[in-house]
Amino acid sequence: MEGYLQRILRARVYEVARETPLDPATRLSQRLGHSVLLKREDLQPVFSFKLRGAFNKMVQLPAEQLQRGVIAASAGNHAQGVALAAQRLGCSAVIVMPVTTPRTKVEAVRSRGAEVVLHGDSFDAAQAHARSLEEERGLCFIHPFDDPEVIAGQGTIGMEILRQCNEPPAAIYLAVGGGGLIAGVGAYVKALWPNVQIIGVEPLDADAMTRSLAAGERQRLEQVGLFADGVAVREVGEETFRLAQQVVDRMVTVDSDAICAAIKDVFEDTRSILEPAGALAVAGLKADAARWPQGSALVAVACGANMNFERLRFVAERAELGEQREAMLAVEIPEQPGSLRKFCRLLGSHSLTEFSYRQARGHRAQIFVGVETSNRQDAMALTALLEEGGFSCVDLSSNELAKLHLRHMVGGRLPEAAPGQDPVPERLYRFEFPERPGALMAFVEALHPGWTISIFHYRNQGSDVGRIVVGVQVPAEELEQWQQVLAGLPFQSWEETNNPAYQLFLA
Repeated sequence: MEGYLQRILRARVYEVARETPLDPATRLSQRLGHSVLLKREDLQPVFSFKLRGAFNKMVQLPAEQLQRGVIAASAGNHAQGVALAAQRLGCSAVIVMPVTTPRTKVEAVRSRGAEVVLHGDSFDAAQAHARSLEEERGLCFIHPFDDPEVIAGQGTIGMEILRQCNEPPAAIYLAVGGGGLIAGVGAYVKALWPNVQIIGVEPLDADAMTRSLAAGERQRLEQVGLFADGVAVREVGEETFRLAQQVVDRMVTVDSDAICAAIKDVFEDTRSILEPAGALAVAGLKADAARWPQGSALVAVACGANMNFERLRFVAERAELGEQREAMLAVEIPEQPGSLRKFCRLLGSHSLTEFSYRQARGHRAQIFVGVETSNRQDAMALTALLEEGGFSCVDLSSNELAKLHLRHMVGGRLPEAAPGQDPVPERLYRFEFPERPGALMAFVEALHPGWTISIFHYRNQGSDVGRIVVGVQVPAEELEQWQQVLAGLPFQSWEETNNPAYQLFLA
């Protein structure tokens, strides 16, 4: 950490950035039994902390370099920081952004006079293209995280937190993508208050820093989740990792449902809507809260609010599941008078959020039901009560197929084979791919035309990732050929043939 305290103290950020407040999250504090404080970086002019590091780097460039211009690669927030800094410093800026970047962020960058180049499906592809344009045009590359002056600019957040706290907090939670934020804040805080824990938070499907710290060397992810696009980085920076090894006490990982619940929590306390990466630290704090003595002071950096409006539909749908305030159940009831009435009586005071009925073979029926619950224990108690009442019950609350697709598909089954013909087995697969114009057509064309598609359900919420579930009928003698086709598709996939949600309602 040698030299970073001085770099941070000398950092020039306040020509574009503001000192953001450290606000109490009253409702969340009451629920968790701690004093939860939100560092409101979502209130910056570009709705993200990223302008701090970008400006601190650019303001120190030689005049001749500024005259030639700068270039950056970013999923959005660093791009806006560079664009604003270039606008203030009077230089040109080229920003390479993944094609999957939400429209809100692309338009925000263009509105500040920067040239936007859309390239690739990930940050890594955008960065590689930016590096080639850097040499081609003689521009200066402004790294989003792996640069000492960028790290120092982000470290001014730690300086403000210490100044705004009456006494040291127990911990500071920070979202981790490439590592610039946690490296800068951690370097400053550990230099002055070494007992304050610095805790990083990553999505389960974008946990490069978690894996790297555990392995003792940087790890590169083969795939990275796109929901929290602001932290969708396959490999953390070399310098940020070096600092993280010294300043990070531990890492916490959370899923998309927990992030959605955190967005809702912050909204209820502040009436502000964070983007997924911006709410990551809050989600990690909530997941980690039980580790601390009651009444502990815990700080979470709300680091961004560049939310794509269309994504709110997905957030609202999943927030209740993330808070464990909704349970999704598959319930089997006998087809006889009074069964449905008995089932409803067992629900008691629990309100229904969803109810789909599908008659099954024989004298049984399947109900797909969403039920409001107060917590996970309440859901488990309700499931046990239904079982005792004679209703076979499967909890699907953690089942991705059910949450993403089944709740919109209940009601159809594969037709029976014609007399004298053997039925062709159906297999079910779930796919995800970066959403972009023409992506759905590219997916359809990549499927082999020789097999019958028996199920096809597509969901795109927030223009971040396309989600498809496909049922395909493959004769047993052609199964090896199908597996080869599947392996050759450039999409993440999961086989769901044995998923209980599929078996109960669609198989």
